[in-house]
Amino acid sequence: MGRIKANGIHMYYEIHGSGEPLVLIEGLGYATWMWYKQIERLSQHYKVIVFDNRGVGKTDMPDEEYTIELFAADMAELLDALGIKKAHILGVSMGGYVAQEFALSYPEYVDKLILCSTTFGGPNCIPIPEATLSMMFKGGGDYKSEDDIKKVISIALDEKNLSKHEDVLVKIMEEKMAHPQPKFAYNRQLMASAGFNTEERLCKVKAETLILAGRGDRVVPWENSQLIQNKIPHSRCEVLEGAGHVFFMEQPALTNKLIVDFLYQ
Repeated sequence: MGRIKANGIHMYYEIHGSGEPLVLIEGLGYATWMWYKQIERLSQHYKVIVFDNRGVGKTDMPDEEYTIELFAADMAELLDALGIKKAHILGVSMGGYVAQEFALSYPEYVDKLILCSTTFGGPNCIPIPEATLSMMFKGGGDYKSEDDIKKVISIALDEKNLSKHEDVLVKIMEEKMAHPQPKFAYNRQLMASAGFNTEERLCKVKAETLILAGRGDRVVPWENSQLIQNKIPHSRCEVLEGAGHVFFMEQPALTNKLIVDFLYQ
């Protein structure tokens, strides 16, 4: 683990395990801690690379325009700096945007692709619900109370099963309160996501692709996963029942198995 210069900024990264490289890309406002239920299991099979995106965690946070293309370029230069020529790529939510753009702009780096809780964006996707958007605009910065942050974070979990995943809610709250993302940096990431649209280009994705979603996703409606599947050749979709936007935290054993099984095929 450490920080390395890539694309004009210092990026924080960690490497766990050995074998074929597997890169995990976080979503809006999340840092490497997001993978606390994935790293131990997946690193038994792969060289797992996790990193903080521009604007969050221990990576630099320049106060300038961010774009999904910029995030993808950051990742390409990070892999170059680490000497990684090809890897499996997994992205969640905004990280799924980055993974799509990376697969389209840097196909030579991509072995297999996994897209989680994400969408192709643009006017033909199923949009983020208005209630969720209002919560998202409250993200970033210092929260006034635990109740404030709990309201924002709980939207990421399946509403019907919140009581079963109190540990997940507490983990996210603790991390976000202990390491708050500056409001300007959160907004830079949020605005980068707002203009994202790969719908017309997804047919050009060459990598074999697995698309995962939680049926109870209140951030990115799960039906978007099927829309993506319709666009990407050599793709298949799995929808997890009783899970939401962070299904990989809510149902880690099943998620990790689906990932490993797909990459072993």
